[in-house]
Order: sequence, then C-alpha cells, then structure tokens
Amino acid sequence: MSARAPRPLIALPCRFSESASALRYRAEVTARALAEAVWRGGGEPFMMHPAAPEDVASRLARCDGVLLPGGGDLHPRHYGVADEHETLYDVDEEQDAFDLAVARHALAAGLPLLAVCRGLQVVNAVRGGTLRQHMEPDHRHVVHPVAVTPGTLLAKIAGEAEVTASCYHHQAAESLGAGLVPVAHANDGTVEAVELDGGTGWFLGVQWHPEDTAGTDPVQQAIFTELVDVASRSSR
Repeated sequence: MSARAPRPLIALPCRFSESASALRYRAEVTARALAEAVWRGGGEPFMMHPAAPEDVASRLARCDGVLLPGGGDLHPRHYGVADEHETLYDVDEEQDAFDLAVARHALAAGLPLLAVCRGLQVVNAVRGGTLRQHMEPDHRHVVHPVAVTPGTLLAKIAGEAEVTASCYHHQAAESLGAGLVPVAHANDGTVEAVELDGGTGWFLGVQWHPEDTAGTDPVQQAIFTELVDVASRSSR
C-alpha cells in the first residue's frame, strides 16, 4: 500500500487576542471555522506566528499556499490616510506589518493566496488601493446576496451568478489597487470580491466570511477547496 501524499501546507497567520477560553494570558488565535474549511478541502492549516516580517519569504518557503484571514482594522496610514476614524478597532502595528509582508511576498512569488475580509483589504493596500474607514450602514452580522461577474475565477468556483454571503465588516475597498479587478458586488455597490489581472499566481479576495457557512454551503466550501487544489498542483 502506497503512503498517502502529504496535505498541502496552507499558511494561516494567527490573530492576537487579549483573552481566549482556557488560556490564562494573551493568546494567538485562528478561527476554528477557517482551519476546518482548509482541512475539509484537503489542506493542512499551518497556524503562523505573526512575527519577524523581514523573514516572511524564508518562512513561507515551506508552504504551498496562504490564507490571509479577517481580523481588526488596518491602520489607515497603510493606505495613505492620516486621520483615524473613531470607529477603528483592534488596530495592531505588529499584526499589520506581518500581514502586509505576507501579502507582498505571496503576490510577488505567485504563491496561491486566498484573502478573506481584512485579508482583502490588506492586499488592496499593498497594491496601492484605499479603504472606506467606516460604512453606513455597515455589513456587520449581515447575510446578503452577492452578484458574481460571469467568466471570472469566482464564477467558475461558485458555478452560480449569485451567492449568499455571510458578512462582518464595517470597512470596504474604496479605490482598488493596481491590477485588482472587482468580480462581485453587494446590492449597495460594495465590492465583495476581487481578482488580480496579470498576476503570476492564483489569487482571490472575498470581503465576506466564507468560513461562516462552508460547513453547510458547498459554494462557500468550494472557495477553500480550490485554494488547496491549486496549492497542491503548484507544489508538484
């Protein structure tokens, strides 16, 4: 009997947390739903310590793909805005520096990259785009339809012209960075997904949280499975 091939290693940067159940002090956490979605898709989620951004290239060299997750707000200076909106929350310079470094390297190296919520916003900033610091009304605790542009990578994955998205965000892309193309929109015009035109590798950014419903919605799970499949092919 031949040994099963190892699962593709998907880097999943952790998030800093001031508290976590069963831990006495501050913690580094990953949403269980994200790790489970990668695992169901055939990948090995690698919880990555967010430190030493200068070493990101060597640290990611062992990985087959990257999942840049949601989290707190990105400091606005990273997209050229000096003033901080009063609604900003959980801004962390160490987290920002690490996520930005991960996004830059993954895009430059052509490493398969799925960016979720904050992850999409980080990629947009890396490519020179800007964010709306606060939306009114925001998309916290919102489940709504998202129209998918035909002929796109997302349309191929979803197999549908409209998907149901579980959202939790109060910020969104305002101007898109170089090469980023909008491929899905909410009814209010919010850009809900982007792809990269002319990139060297596989990239998809979604503003919603597909992990929320991936356990019951095959369309949402397909996003993670596609990342793992591409990462597996890229590593051969």
